[in-house]
Amino acid sequence: MIWAVLAGFFLAPLALLPLGSVARWRGGLHALLPLGLTLFLLRHLDAVAQGRILVARQPWVPGLGIDLSFYLDGLSLLFALLITGVGTLVMVYAGAYLHGRPQVGRFFFWLTLFMASMLGLVLAGNVLTLFIFWELTSLTSFFLIGFDHEREGARQAALQALLVTALGGAALLAGLLVLGQAAGGYDFATLLSRGEVLRAHPWYLAGLLLVLGGAFTKSAQVPFHFWLPSAMEAPTPVSAYLHSVTMVKAGVYLLARLHPVLGGTSAWFWLLVGFGGATLLTGAWLALWQSDMKRILAYTTVSALGGLILLLGIGSEAALHAALVYLLAHALYKGALFLTAGAVDHAVGSRDVNQLRGLARSLPLLAAAATAAALSMAGLPPLLGFVAKEALYRAALAAPAAGLLTGIVWVSGVLLVAAAALLVARPFFAAPRASLAELHAPSPALWLGPVLLAAGGLLCGLAPGLVNRPLLTAAGAALTGGALVPLDLALWHGFDAVLLLSLLTLAAGVALYLNLARLARLPSFWRGASSWGAARLYDLGVAGLYGLAYRQTRLLQNGYLRSYILTLVGFAVGLTAFTLVGRGLSPALPGLAEPRLFEGAVALMILCGALFAVFSPSRLSAVVAMGTIGYGVALIFVEFGAPDLAMTQFVIETMTVILFVLSIHRLPTYLPRSSRWIQGRDAVVAIAAGGLMTLLMLLVLEAGGGSRVADFFAEQTWPAAHGRDIVNVILVDFRAMDTLGEIAVLTLAGVGVHALLRLRAGAGED
Repeated sequence: MIWAVLAGFFLAPLALLPLGSVARWRGGLHALLPLGLTLFLLRHLDAVAQGRILVARQPWVPGLGIDLSFYLDGLSLLFALLITGVGTLVMVYAGAYLHGRPQVGRFFFWLTLFMASMLGLVLAGNVLTLFIFWELTSLTSFFLIGFDHEREGARQAALQALLVTALGGAALLAGLLVLGQAAGGYDFATLLSRGEVLRAHPWYLAGLLLVLGGAFTKSAQVPFHFWLPSAMEAPTPVSAYLHSVTMVKAGVYLLARLHPVLGGTSAWFWLLVGFGGATLLTGAWLALWQSDMKRILAYTTVSALGGLILLLGIGSEAALHAALVYLLAHALYKGALFLTAGAVDHAVGSRDVNQLRGLARSLPLLAAAATAAALSMAGLPPLLGFVAKEALYRAALAAPAAGLLTGIVWVSGVLLVAAAALLVARPFFAAPRASLAELHAPSPALWLGPVLLAAGGLLCGLAPGLVNRPLLTAAGAALTGGALVPLDLALWHGFDAVLLLSLLTLAAGVALYLNLARLARLPSFWRGASSWGAARLYDLGVAGLYGLAYRQTRLLQNGYLRSYILTLVGFAVGLTAFTLVGRGLSPALPGLAEPRLFEGAVALMILCGALFAVFSPSRLSAVVAMGTIGYGVALIFVEFGAPDLAMTQFVIETMTVILFVLSIHRLPTYLPRSSRWIQGRDAVVAIAAGGLMTLLMLLVLEAGGGSRVADFFAEQTWPAAHGRDIVNVILVDFRAMDTLGEIAVLTLAGVGVHALLRLRAGAGED
């Protein structure tokens, strides 16, 4: 299983190879990988249907006890089959959709990586492995959404999706670590067996909120829903794949996987039901006011994701089973509708439902697929969407706060019926309009995917047993943490309240669609909500971030060396002083021996040189004064028995002064550019830095205790390097490569300065 998950990462670079004469079959060739993975997963269908859990494990970080492990049960198998099965159709579709486009190899490279990341996410056997693949999906989707990077809209949408999901990913990592620490392990086998311990743990609520932060951003729950419609800037195959079975379902998978661990509490119920219900209504309402087919589908996806989160929040067995059916139904009809929208755009050159008319006559197969998928989305029999909608109503009617939840589900259902009619009624069945661009028939690769997915929704609706016992039952057992209990799936449950609600939903939805023109007169504030809400807050946040970056760059990266030094010294002084004060360190002044005349004279020379360098009116005299300071330090070396070091210091100071003099005479005339205030500020910083260094020296003297490093060098200087001057031996033997590197850097810097000073601007140049 490990190699099956990782195969996509190893094979993805092959997509970058030129295919020559077989380029037209690129989609089919790339579909071989997901097709093979689908067959591999189907081999395990019988074992999983009998309740077995397959685990593959490879040591990863043995020191921390972390393995690269994968975990295959009913829930992960359901998601994995959807990812690879729909992925096969999307690959075939993308080959035809993008044929002739530049960089199509790069598209398949990222799409294959994305598929492998999503597969690793749903098959991960521990939370750390899951998080790695979770972030990989965010990264690869960034490149897919921004594939048409020449367009500003595509770049912004990709960045928006990455920022939102990455922020959620940071919260998720913290939450998973909290859960792992509280449970005493990061494997799902451990977590799933310690649900009671986790729910009673004092860190439960913090861990739950952090995990929800990751799941809600990934699955576009209110108020993070805005990034998903913006992601429609991606090519249609990407939209179909991301929205039907993969990335946006990652949050749903995570919460479904953790339901036996975190579910069943009041916090879980109200948080998921609250955000899920709000998302269910918001997505369905906003879908009505779009004219682009992909944006309509995007908002209905937001609504469906809200419905799934709401069902997980309710948490009853009926609700969890309804979530599985709804998940499968949504994957089938949404994949078909997205691929249809792309095929229509490819054939006609437009996705605007206000412009398209009467396409059923020219595109009969696409019209049939779109109609079946839209009817499933609207919840009409005999499609699987009808079964899912009835299961959703049953779960809401049996839940706490049943009246409120049933009302939310009913209103959203009415809105989704109108949105489904909006997608197919006028574009496919209205009277044709002559103003449309010339239509060219799509290739079989473009209509094969929608037809198969729509047919799958119809087949599963007519015979739900085809997926119930082998797949959904095992997924239900994983979700509830209980035994294998077949789901109650049927087209006909008799005359009851659920059937009445379904009929009322359909009638109200049709009435709403017929009166959309009147509702369009509502103020845009209520129709589109485009000028307020989370999207507006995101724009303001990004603008504020850019403003902050601009100002801090102007402040800290202004091009003045003096500012950089001031910042570095100021931070070093401030942080060190904060540490010293926080620890209450105040050294005592050591008893100083009476200075000798020579030492006093050298100290006076150094002090005079420093003062002259500060107040010197010219660069040249300041450099000479600083050389005087270096000579004073060399005299101290002589006095304390280090003549070799002193000679080195003399040579360095002499060479430095000569080089500065040779360079400085080419600079413009020295002008004082600092005001009195700046000079005073610099003086305060300099005095603080000097005082701090003095304080640190006193602390070092007070601490005493010697040094093992000093003893080592003292013992090894002669036996190892045959030298008597410890400092020189350290420089040229023990750290010879460091010294050589420093010499090289100084040489390059000197050459660069020399080259800059030799530059002469030509006439008329700045």
